[in-house]
Amino acid sequence: MSTVEFGGLAEHTRLLTEGLATSEALVTGAVERIEASQSSINAFRWVRGEAAIEEARDADRRLAAGERLPLLGVPIAVKDDTDVAGLPTLFGCRGEMPPAVADGEAVRRLRAAGAVIVGKTNSCELGQWPFTEGPAFGATRNPWSTDHTPGGSSGGSAAAVAAGLVPAALGSDGAGSIRIPAAWTHLVGIKPQRGRVSVHPYADAFQGLTVNGPLARTVGDAALLLDVVQGLHAQDLHRPKPIDASAAARRDPGRLRIALAWRPPLTLTRSTPHPEVRRAVTALAEALARLGHQVEEARPRYGLIGLAFVPRATAGIAQVAALHPDPALLDPRTRGAMRHGRQLGGRIVRAARAREARQHRRIGAIFDTAGFDVVLTPTTAAPPTRIGAFDGLSAWRTDTAMAAACPYAWPWNVLGWPGVNVPAGITADGLPVGAQLLGPQGAEERLISLAAQLEADQRWHDRRPPAPVSRGSVPVEQ
Repeated sequence: MSTVEFGGLAEHTRLLTEGLATSEALVTGAVERIEASQSSINAFRWVRGEAAIEEARDADRRLAAGERLPLLGVPIAVKDDTDVAGLPTLFGCRGEMPPAVADGEAVRRLRAAGAVIVGKTNSCELGQWPFTEGPAFGATRNPWSTDHTPGGSSGGSAAAVAAGLVPAALGSDGAGSIRIPAAWTHLVGIKPQRGRVSVHPYADAFQGLTVNGPLARTVGDAALLLDVVQGLHAQDLHRPKPIDASAAARRDPGRLRIALAWRPPLTLTRSTPHPEVRRAVTALAEALARLGHQVEEARPRYGLIGLAFVPRATAGIAQVAALHPDPALLDPRTRGAMRHGRQLGGRIVRAARAREARQHRRIGAIFDTAGFDVVLTPTTAAPPTRIGAFDGLSAWRTDTAMAAACPYAWPWNVLGWPGVNVPAGITADGLPVGAQLLGPQGAEERLISLAAQLEADQRWHDRRPPAPVSRGSVPVEQ
């Protein structure tokens, strides 16, 4: 693939503003790559095709007239949990839903910045699992190894960016669903502070666990996309102050004290990092020390934070699944989660949310009392799992396998605090792994500055996945 296809948001914007490319050419190229890759990567549930190309032609007319916007004419993808006017929001499920009548707030902001939405990317059913597979669309595959998952639940968005189909994409993160696929596809993924990016038409998605955020190949591109989509809808429950993520990506982070935390919170398994994950994250910690930061092993006091996560997560699944017109079409594991969500809703969920302030104090002591600025952990305990690894498992076995592979990300969703996945390296088998930079409330700018410094040192964006191999036709909706 060419430099343009892996050039990212900044490169696309430069080409457009300097007249070196047209939006029609860039968007047409993206649509053609998406359609050609469905047989190998299968990243998209919906492609807007001619509608997107017509919007690109309009962007070219606006560019020629001298109009300038942050992403005018740039192709972007969004996840299939996000409303795009004229397309159904199936969120990885089988069945039929009426088209959304209006854009969600994040999509509205993308369009206001001039972006062209080329399509909606695959997600596992209701965003529950760290893989992107299901009977509704098949399996989305990792561009680095098509025998493996790109992760989930924003696996379609991650695969689309990693394969060079689009320069960046929007995902969502309720238990690591941006950070996990970013780690497993060699991308930067930002989980913002709760409320930073509107989840409208929801006021508070999945009981406050889920946020929207960017996936990109570079920190600068992820920061630019975050700047474009951040902001509030009148109905939003959480209302943090704005940040300047792009400025942070250009700023030196200063000398920071970083806690390297290997032990995850208590889960159903005794998870320990895979040797290649440990090697990669150790090398990243050594790079941080070489860059002048003070890195020490430490561990946040997680306590029994899972007791707050489970009722909120299952109640969120029950609320969203209730919108599906035919629950019989849902995965049996989803229907089980719906039952648990109804049983644990109400008073138990309110009690779980009421504990959040105490959890902030206890876990936040690593920043406020111990004096660390950032926590560094593996993003996952394991490299990407194989396609089909979770097929046919019971809900209990799925949860156990999921907790073993991905024990590190979800506590920050309970807290509502920001985190950034950065690429940590490639295993001997050619599979990407990642590391999380985690901070307290409102710490995105610090995390982004640190990630940009690491990127300048590590130059992870210079590495690209191998060319995909066709696996036969996979349909894509238009």
